[in-house]
Amino acid sequence: MSKPPVSLLRLPALFSLVFCLIAGVARADLVWTAQTGWRIEGGIATGMTGAEGRSALDLMNKARSSEESGSIASAAKTYEKVAKRYGNSVYAPEALYRAAKLRLVRKQYDSAFGDFQTVVSRYPNTKRFNEIIGEQYRIASALLDGARGRVFWGLLPGFQSREKAVGFFEAVLGNAPYSDYAPLALMNIARGHQMLHNTDEAIDALDRMINTYQQSLLTADTYLKLAQAHASLVNGPYYDQASTRDAVTYFEDFMILFPNDPNVATAEKGLGSMKKVLAESKMKMADFYFYHRDNYVAAKVLYNEAITVYPESEVAARAKLMLADVEAKAAGKPLPTTSPGGAPKKKRFWLF
Repeated sequence: MSKPPVSLLRLPALFSLVFCLIAGVARADLVWTAQTGWRIEGGIATGMTGAEGRSALDLMNKARSSEESGSIASAAKTYEKVAKRYGNSVYAPEALYRAAKLRLVRKQYDSAFGDFQTVVSRYPNTKRFNEIIGEQYRIASALLDGARGRVFWGLLPGFQSREKAVGFFEAVLGNAPYSDYAPLALMNIARGHQMLHNTDEAIDALDRMINTYQQSLLTADTYLKLAQAHASLVNGPYYDQASTRDAVTYFEDFMILFPNDPNVATAEKGLGSMKKVLAESKMKMADFYFYHRDNYVAAKVLYNEAITVYPESEVAARAKLMLADVEAKAAGKPLPTTSPGGAPKKKRFWLF
């Protein structure tokens, strides 16, 4: 068997050398001191040489001087200019990060979030990744809670924008789907949609939370909120009961999966309310078949279903009385002398 060429034998060493060079570039870090200004440590200035490199450095130092002197708006603009002109340099992610922090000081939440987003999108290996995700989460939280960013160069307060907050939380989720912020972002997306009366979208966010982050500490709360969200769509016994059944399912799941949760009593109350609506819906349909269609078979089935749905309730008690009426009517016998509520029927007196 012939030996491989010497050039091939040297490939592993060559790859190792290239990897080390790349790692050295990746480790390049910016350090600032009042005496020296910005300087690069631990690597090389990526893509920056000669006059171009000196221009980028001059802009960075100019921005930092403005920042130190309190000219926040000027500093932010200069940092953003660095990132725009020298996007492939080692200066760009730091410049955008500092610009975003300065925008935050001026409560320019949209611009700050945008600069942070550019950092994590273009420079995902930045050492500040986790810090930036936290900053984005806090911006979204502030807006969801009613904070008003400043517009027109930071001079005037803007309007509340919970829709934008929801979008920012979605961005956080997309940026860091496996971080501790991800389940929190989904919970806040649901909360935001509920504030905006977008119940279907809130349910979707809670569903994503349960399906994606089953081991999260927030899972129990998610089941309860999902049940309550479905319950909020219930319009009463005369309407479609799909939401009622969904609410019952999630209330029951919560109680089964988290029997020691302090909110079990709340779930029990919600479950009882939903079962009552579902049982009353069965009663309404049974009454219709009994009184208006003389369909005693259908009425009997539906009264029994009402009992099955919520056995230990007033609705079930009334359904049992109505079953007696159904049996009597089907057999051609007179109806019992009790009203559907179980009390003797009142006599009516007529005055002429």
